Amino acid sequence: MFSSKWAKSFGKKRMTRLRSGTYHFRHALRNIFSNSLIHAVSMGTITISVLLIGAFMLFYVNVSSWVVQWGQSLSMSVYLVDDIDEVTKGGIEAVLKELPHATIQDFVSKEKAMMEMRDALGVQAGLLDGLTVNPFPASFEIMFDSKGRDETAPQKLKERLEEIEGIAEVQYSEQWVERFEGVIDMLKLAGLIIGGLLCIAVLFIVTNTIKLTIYSRQDEIEIMKIVGATDGFVKMPYLMEGGLQGLVGGCIALLILFSLYLLFSLRTEGILGLPVMNIVFLKGAHVGLILILSLFLGLTGSFIALGRFFRS
Repeated sequence: MFSSKWAKSFGKKRMTRLRSGTYHFRHALRNIFSNSLIHAVSMGTITISVLLIGAFMLFYVNVSSWVVQWGQSLSMSVYLVDDIDEVTKGGIEAVLKELPHATIQDFVSKEKAMMEMRDALGVQAGLLDGLTVNPFPASFEIMFDSKGRDETAPQKLKERLEEIEGIAEVQYSEQWVERFEGVIDMLKLAGLIIGGLLCIAVLFIVTNTIKLTIYSRQDEIEIMKIVGATDGFVKMPYLMEGGLQGLVGGCIALLILFSLYLLFSLRTEGILGLPVMNIVFLKGAHVGLILILSLFLGLTGSFIALGRFFRS
């Protein structure tokens, strides 16, 4: 008997909450459409800010992935002097073949290096037409296996190879990794600072947008308070407004970001023995983080605006 009454009471409360939530949601949508211009500006600001944050995240994720992939393998580019004769070139090739745990992946002639650069530049390949001489060196591309990666001291090997006649320079993948790691740390710090400033700007815009909609309905709010509406009941539609602004702005930003990703994504290629990163999109966790951040900014902006209004 008691459990039956409790179930009925619980069911009524649940239905009341659902109806209340539906009412607040409709009220929030009505407020947005009745002040469409103000909310459009607010959503546009959120979209641009979140798009910039998402673009930085996409760049950071891809560069970090690229560096990790490079760190998992050891490769060397052995650049030859210009006008090298076949005998000297053959001697260098013989030395490289004797390196432990190493394989010559390819020989890139000066002509092939030029062709690869033209292919990489695409429509901008005309920039190379003004060159009177081919500036790209021929090179041997060497790849070390997993055992060679662990046992080889690349800097010492580089110095030893550069002493051989006919070799102009030797570069290995770990050199680029070390350089990029420092750059990535700087980018991460800059991204955090810029992202923080963008979040503050979003909070400012959302707060003032919600404040304008609240003041435009000040009489309506006072009437609701007179007839017994609680602060929570009055605040809920405006909190939903801010949340919707943030969520919609975040979704639009992600759609734009995904479109840009489809437009600029490249296949993995090699230019003069240096791999070009294969662009990937953000993982599900990053997408979820962007949406949560957008929702949080919208709700926080609304909460700040409501707190100031009710205190005044």
